[in-house]
Amino acid sequence: MNLWQALNAEQGLRTVDTALAHSLARLRPDTDPLVLAGAALAAHAVAQGHAALHLPAASQLLEAALPWPAIDTWQQALQASPWVATPQTLLEPSAAEAVLVLEGQMLYLRRYREFERQLALDLQRLAAVRVPEFSAPALAPLFAQLFADARNDQQARAAAMALRHAVLLVTGGPGTGKTTTIARLLVLLAAQANAAGQPALRIGLAAPTGRAAERMAESLRVASARLQAQGIAGDLLQVLQGSGSTVHRLLGVIPDSLEFRHNADNPLPLDVLVIDEASMVGLPLMTRLVQAIADGTRLILLGDPDQLPSVDTGDVLAALLRASGSGLQLAADDARALAGLLGPLDAGQISGQASPSPARRVHLQRGWRQSEHLHLAPLAQACRQGDAASTVQLLREGGLDGVHWYEDQGDALASGRTRLLAHARAVRSAADPAAALARANDLRLLTAVREGPQGAATLNTRIEALLREGGERSPWFAGRLLLITENSYRHRLFNGDVGVCFADGRGKLLAWFAGDSAGAPRAFHPAALPAHDSAFAMTVHKAQGSEYGEVWLQLPMRDNRVLSRELVYTGITRAKDALHLAGSADVLTLALARHAQRWSGLAPRLGSCR
Repeated sequence: MNLWQALNAEQGLRTVDTALAHSLARLRPDTDPLVLAGAALAAHAVAQGHAALHLPAASQLLEAALPWPAIDTWQQALQASPWVATPQTLLEPSAAEAVLVLEGQMLYLRRYREFERQLALDLQRLAAVRVPEFSAPALAPLFAQLFADARNDQQARAAAMALRHAVLLVTGGPGTGKTTTIARLLVLLAAQANAAGQPALRIGLAAPTGRAAERMAESLRVASARLQAQGIAGDLLQVLQGSGSTVHRLLGVIPDSLEFRHNADNPLPLDVLVIDEASMVGLPLMTRLVQAIADGTRLILLGDPDQLPSVDTGDVLAALLRASGSGLQLAADDARALAGLLGPLDAGQISGQASPSPARRVHLQRGWRQSEHLHLAPLAQACRQGDAASTVQLLREGGLDGVHWYEDQGDALASGRTRLLAHARAVRSAADPAAALARANDLRLLTAVREGPQGAATLNTRIEALLREGGERSPWFAGRLLLITENSYRHRLFNGDVGVCFADGRGKLLAWFAGDSAGAPRAFHPAALPAHDSAFAMTVHKAQGSEYGEVWLQLPMRDNRVLSRELVYTGITRAKDALHLAGSADVLTLALARHAQRWSGLAPRLGSCR
């Protein structure tokens, strides 16, 4: 039995995966079975979040013993097939008639290889445009006012780099000051435009989810108030008063279409675009976004390199990080050009040569506390390093303010029933829909998985049963939290948006969601909503980009393939004031030993840009 026959017999693939291979066989009956197997597995790899199939690791996709061929034999079959393109360079377009593309040991569905290629080229296009020259003597007084110790401040370095480069990547964990850095950076760019006699900057603020976009805009408004107290001129602070948008809304959704209003032919009318939570933006969306950015627009990406990758295909942030280096040193030419702002740097702060990647990176590092009530930094650091021994020791010692561990307790709902139900009732008793939406983020129960005893679906069912009053059986009741699970351009509701059921002024129960910016909540009849779930409990993936006052994180009782150090780190860092973790030391140890890695060729493609 060959691999293709075994895959059909095993039934481990989706119907759509095998349908692609069957179509190729129907059109060309002489197609090699190894090519058919490769096509089906490449489609399955995309469904698992990978941009391509990594041939040597194909067995990781399926939990089954299959007759895997030798890699060189598989490659030879693919290279000989008319269905497979084999470009000579990483940036060469692949033949339009090819369904698959083979690059070394990576097998792509052609569409996703072209996403990677187009994204690399467009980032290079943006980076190649020379940004306006700045006058260090003119900006130095403001720079010194914004950054007290510019020479040793990574935030100052990030802001200074934005004056020299059109594409900037600012990375760091929660509380490392990414948004504070962006606030000061935008003020500097506004001052630079003023000094050059240019019109007011057109600023775009966006994130993958509405909640993340609102958080960024609100953080910038808070930063504006602080900078005003420091004596920064009010006209410069106007750039911090914008509203946030989802990436989809920024691009302009077209109902019943996968295309957007803004594209290469109709670019975004912006001078600066800031994208927060870049780790959540998948390859297809990032490609379309960068295509829609005009030459001369500065692109600034913010992200946490230790969080989970996007639920969509690819891991663009990780590829950018691999291509751009550590972000802890400046290239020599940057150090010389920025000396008037940063001062002379030590040899250890300067790298020998700039990265070939189109994006320049600055990584922010320092300890943090989520709030005065929660001391999370040591635990987050241990998780991100995969240090299970230190993680378990920190949890068992119980010396971290606001961190609580319920070891070997597989039911967070049992442990935290009083708190969880009190929060749900507080949402129900809020004064109005806006207040209910605000209270909804005071607490959230997060899980690693959707199904099973510790899954979000089961926990939501149990919580709803406890909250229904008078034996009512309707799924709609006041205070029910809702999670949109698919994009609906017609409703302007997107995967990950959270709403609440609440009565309007006439007592009619409606589903309320946040407005496009700081506007009033929008109401929908429950029956008119796109696909949705309850949101009392959510998977960590769905919670990414959000922040909650109190987080209850439930790990499964047994090991699961979705568990990883990135999932645990992302889950615990959603907490702002208190973290409650339920699970065993064994499962936690297994999770921290696993990386959530994606197969992709974007990093070498970015590195090949010149």
